[in-house]
Amino acid sequence: MEFFWTTVAVLLTLCVFSFLYKDNPLYKFVEHLFVGIAAGYVIAVQFHNVFVPNIWHPLTKGLDWWPVVPLIMGLFLFARFFPRGGWISLWPMALILGTYSGLAVIGFASGDLVIHIQSNLIPIIDVGSVKAFAKEPGLFTFLQTLTNPLIVLGLICTLSYFFCSKEYERLTRITSKIGVAFLMIGFGAGYGYTVMTRIALLIDRFFLIFSEWLGIIQ
Repeated sequence: MEFFWTTVAVLLTLCVFSFLYKDNPLYKFVEHLFVGIAAGYVIAVQFHNVFVPNIWHPLTKGLDWWPVVPLIMGLFLFARFFPRGGWISLWPMALILGTYSGLAVIGFASGDLVIHIQSNLIPIIDVGSVKAFAKEPGLFTFLQTLTNPLIVLGLICTLSYFFCSKEYERLTRITSKIGVAFLMIGFGAGYGYTVMTRIALLIDRFFLIFSEWLGIIQ
């Protein structure tokens, strides 16, 4: 039975790879299958982990009647399937978007903005790195001493690129170009990380085909 399901996984993987040749019905079938399974899984998880403990149990066991409000708002979402009453679904949708937007702003502010500001509050010269270079001179220890100056320089130059309240002068024009170079390095590193992640997924698929299915690679 395990070999059967492995064979199914391999065939579906090959159907996905068929898109490299051209768009075809096999790829569309796997695409719709993946979306359908993912949607069904999410619905099942939300039903058992959200609806049952937060709405069904409190209402059926008489613990609390406040879950009636989100239950009614949730039912209003299905009004979009009816042409005349579709406008009713806009109210719970607006509530959901507004709530999650507020939570997202707080989350991004505390998780990204504040942490990034704290990460850049560093001394320009790291005394520990300088002492390490003095004890053991070398290329690696020398590059460590340049870490903090490069971070501060990149931060200032990048911010100068986004400073749009005044026309670029000679100095700000130079710093903005340096800031663009730091941005390109950061974007390139992020893109490289994304490519490495995709290659890791590709290697996993190859391992499934050549090791677990064909047994060529042990």
